[in-house]
Amino acid sequence: MSDDDRIPASQLPSGAVRRAGNWAVGNRDGEYFAVSRRCRHQLADMSQGSIDADGCLVCPWHGARYDVGTGRMVAGPRGFLGYHGPTPGYTQFVRGYAKVLRLRVRRALRRGDDVVVEA
Repeated sequence: MSDDDRIPASQLPSGAVRRAGNWAVGNRDGEYFAVSRRCRHQLADMSQGSIDADGCLVCPWHGARYDVGTGRMVAGPRGFLGYHGPTPGYTQFVRGYAKVLRLRVRRALRRGDDVVVEA
């Protein structure tokens, strides 16, 4: 584990997502998670995403939603490039390959003043 794979816990209040090296680290109601940073749709930085009411990580570009426990895309995307809206057929295509290319998942734990991504 490198120093890049940690973030001060003070920077990760409930509902926040931040970058820690190659990981998007979040706090879902006091439960920390870490997933790979690149969305499977168009490689948006998931550390700039948000956590929705269902506890899913939401892509900041087109709203694809990911289960942070499995890395599986559970909804979306809703758009392509600069367009934001329905994309019939294309969305199903992306969700199809996202079943195979899930986000990588790691445990994130509080250690002292930091949240650490385990190798």
